[in-house]
Order: sequence, then C-alpha cells, then structure tokens
Amino acid sequence: MQRRLPVGKLEPEFLAELLGGLSITDPAVIVGPGVGRDVTVLEWGTGDSYLIAKTDPITFATDEIGYYAVAVNANDVATSGGVPRWFLATLLLPDDASDDALVRTIFDQINAACRDLGIALVGGHTEVTWGLDRPLLVGFMLGEVPKDALISSDGAQVGDRLLLTKRVAVEGTSIIAREMGERLNDAGFEAETIERAKHFLHDPGINVLRDAQIAVNAGEVHAMHDPTEGGLATGLHELAIASGNGVAVRLDDIPVYPETEQFCEVLGLEPLGLIASGSLLLAVSADSAGGIITACREEGVECAEIGEVVEERHGIRIRRGLSWMDLPRYDQDEIAKLF
Repeated sequence: MQRRLPVGKLEPEFLAELLGGLSITDPAVIVGPGVGRDVTVLEWGTGDSYLIAKTDPITFATDEIGYYAVAVNANDVATSGGVPRWFLATLLLPDDASDDALVRTIFDQINAACRDLGIALVGGHTEVTWGLDRPLLVGFMLGEVPKDALISSDGAQVGDRLLLTKRVAVEGTSIIAREMGERLNDAGFEAETIERAKHFLHDPGINVLRDAQIAVNAGEVHAMHDPTEGGLATGLHELAIASGNGVAVRLDDIPVYPETEQFCEVLGLEPLGLIASGSLLLAVSADSAGGIITACREEGVECAEIGEVVEERHGIRIRRGLSWMDLPRYDQDEIAKLF
C-alpha cells in the first residue's frame, strides 16, 4: 500500500531519490537540482555572467500573494550572489470566489513588487481553475550573476560561522497575523500587536536581496540559503545536506521576534519550524564573521552569529541550555497546522 504524503515539502531523502534518477548531460547546466539548492545556474552565451533560474509557489498566504511571490523568488536568486531581473507568474484562481477586482489586486501587487526591486514582469499564465479554495501563485524568476561571484548553498566549509539576518520567523509571523487575526484577537492579543505583525511583510520585510548584497561586499561568504517552508531548522538541515557537512547551533543565540514567540506559544507552534522568508542564513569564513555582522548592523539589518559548520560525523545539532541534541527537521511547516 502506498503511503499518503503529508502537507509540505517532500522529505529530503525521498527528494534525493527522485533527483538521483535524473540524467543531465547538457554542459550548459552549471548547477542543477539538488536537496538544499536554491537555484539552477546556467551558462548562456559567451559573456562573463551566468543565468540564474528559480521557481517557487505561494500556497499558504492569500493576502498580498503577489508581493510574496516576487519577494521569495527574488530571495533565492539573491542567495547565489546574483541580481533578479525577469519574472513570470502562473496565477490559478478559484472558480467560485474570483472576480475582476481580485485579479486586478494581485496583478497590482506583482507589478508593485517588481517595480520596487527593479524586476521586469515578462510573462506567465492566468486562469480560473476548478477545485481551488484560494488563489495559488507560482513564480518563476530569472537573474544574472558574474561568473567569479557565484555563491552556492553547497559551498559551506567546516569552520565557517553561521550567521542569520533579521530574526525568526518574519514571513510566518506576518501570515499568522494576516490569516488568523480573529483567532489572535480571541486569544487576547491587542489590535496594535496584530497590525504590527501583519506589517512584518514589509518591515522588517521578507526580501533578503539587500542582506545578501551587504554580506558579500563585507567579507568572505561561502554559502547563503533562504530558509522558507520548515523554518530555520529545516533551512539548516538543507544547508548541511547540500554541503555534505554538519552544523552546530545554539538556541540561545537564535533571535526570535517577541510577536513570533507569543503567537507560537498560544497556537502551539515551534518558531524554529515556522516558514521563515525574510531571514538570510549565511556560512562565512571565521575571519569575516565579525565584519559582516558589523556591516549589516551599520546598514540597519539585524545580524547574529548562531553557530558553525562542523564535520558531517558530528551531525546536525542544537544546544539547548547545557545539552546538545539533534536539531528537529520540519518537513511539514508548522504553519500548516493552522490551515
């Protein structure tokens, strides 16, 4: 009997099995698919840059779905050290809950986000689809990166320091406030707190392009990763798997927004497993860590050292108080419990 798959990302082991059956012989593929890899890197023409490609859907959020789609796809291009340039969108709309105003609103959101980030909306597809209970938006982003500036999520090295920009979990906190406002109100949260958390989408914001640019200009960055579904914990697993290393992080050093902690406590969620776009996970040389943290903070971007890359035999571990234990992995994002 075939097992029923849970909501969320495929288990890394199963995904690795599926990808292991692929045969890519095209020499233009510089970086192909893999567990923990944020983007595909392609040779194009004879110039000095690579083409970066990324696709990601928005399935949990419905409010400002257009902004989410552009931002999260741009984030992954940013983790390569590149610049997002061209965006395509596939918008699927529910047949019993769509009208002209909804479509115009989503298009306006996409256009505004592209304009803010200097990205061109160059194509896509839109249709009303049977069987949906909410809009689904799948984004496809293309960008460029100089060949000598390419950074891959598999580049983390033993001894690297792990840095995190902003805090855990920007996107998840905003989604909870936007989608579960009535439930939070019933739980006793003040309207001001809920509104502030809703605005996390824009402040501190779920875009990490600026975070990445500050970091690569300030020091030696070996790998960057955009923790999304499954939160920071799953992002750390993905970074370790991609590089073939282990990681050791310290819970007390991982910054979490007060609103995130409070919402998660009331709703029974684990902040480390909550969808986390807005934070950038970096593996940097030990000598560069202090300079990158300082550069980020000088530009108004929070940045903290949360651990280090270790040999694979040490595993993927977290220290809680004085005890070390295996870092949980959240193949099903914590926010899925609310939907």
